[in-house]
Amino acid sequence: MDVDIGNALDRVAQPGVSRDSLDRLDDRVGRAHERIERGIAAEEFGYAALSLPETTDAHAIRETVAPLADSEYVLTVGIGGSALGAATLASALGVNEHAPVLDNVDPEHLRATLDSLPLSETAVHVVSRSGTTAETLANFLLVRDAMADSGVDWTDRTIVTTGDEGPLRALADEHALPTLSVPSGVPGRFSVLSPTGLVPAAILGLDIEAILDGGRTGLQKLQPSLFDSPAYAYGAVAYALEKRGAHVNAFMPYAERLEYFAEWFAQLWAESLGKEGMGQTPARSLGATDQHSQLQLYRAGRHDKIITLVRPRERPELTIPTTEFESLEYLGDTRAGALLDAEFEATEASLAAAGQPNVRVEIDRLDEANLGELLHGMEAACILAGELMGVETFTQPAVEWGKRAAHGLLGGSDTAEAKAVSGKERLVIE
Repeated sequence: MDVDIGNALDRVAQPGVSRDSLDRLDDRVGRAHERIERGIAAEEFGYAALSLPETTDAHAIRETVAPLADSEYVLTVGIGGSALGAATLASALGVNEHAPVLDNVDPEHLRATLDSLPLSETAVHVVSRSGTTAETLANFLLVRDAMADSGVDWTDRTIVTTGDEGPLRALADEHALPTLSVPSGVPGRFSVLSPTGLVPAAILGLDIEAILDGGRTGLQKLQPSLFDSPAYAYGAVAYALEKRGAHVNAFMPYAERLEYFAEWFAQLWAESLGKEGMGQTPARSLGATDQHSQLQLYRAGRHDKIITLVRPRERPELTIPTTEFESLEYLGDTRAGALLDAEFEATEASLAAAGQPNVRVEIDRLDEANLGELLHGMEAACILAGELMGVETFTQPAVEWGKRAAHGLLGGSDTAEAKAVSGKERLVIE
């Protein structure tokens, strides 16, 4: 992973960061790196995520999923970090059609998903650290019923990733289901390089060892200077721009297979850094599609954004045929990838010309190793940004408030949060 922060400098963009400011910030990056290294070494909660490329046992994952290795499809049942990592890997590595996800309790979507799958050829991966996540367990119960109705023994098609205790662990033990553990020191949104994210990839025959190798490359690139570490360069510049008014991070990959990666990034960035009145709002875009919709705002709207442009340098070859239309002759015999790269560079230049800060993130190609490095790098960038902001990166108290409210409304408990719902201010126009 390489990061180009040139278009975030103040001589190009407003808001922008001066070289002198970056030099001063680099001292803080060095101290933050020391804290991150201590956290990694001690396997502290949250920081342990960055050591997953070293601690995740790929062999154990492969052994556990072996009974389901004949599956044509893998249905992930989870929510948030328990689903987005697996979906990101599947999408980025080109097997997303075989790896659907149930990460919402929309009954229409649930029914359509189940109706579209040959359940006898589908593995079900249920993921919940606590084993009590309402949406996940509700969906799993419905999946079980659908399998039974189809004459499929759900116990033969289910694998569980969960914590050491809880109802889901008890259920897995009772039915002798293949089971893997959620890493105890890692929040869900940082768990992609663990069984949480890797199980579907392993069942579908992807090279999970190479994914972890890429993560190790990212770990080795963490150095005590933003000028020597791509991940820290991104995290530090994002932090510096937010302090200067860039309160939106428009994340724009130029590869269809990275569209889910933008979803994954949005949770990582929002849930980790949105605290104490701080944090950038992630805005998900896709290049070149959203050049024809959102780019108008990014270029000519408020100067309150950083635009993150992501691409692989190498792409599969696909040549555009010649045409009889004279105005389109320039496209003939041109590679489609070259056109997309031209769109990327034109967008980057357009933003710079308008003084809008943007950062380029590149990988060599979209394969397992490069994807592993990219995911690890963004996690490290997020943790560094949290250190510089002084927030509790690994907690999500606002999310927990909503969970308690929903639990109370459904009769699970008598919570103050549930009572607050009934006090909603209303002004209804009919």
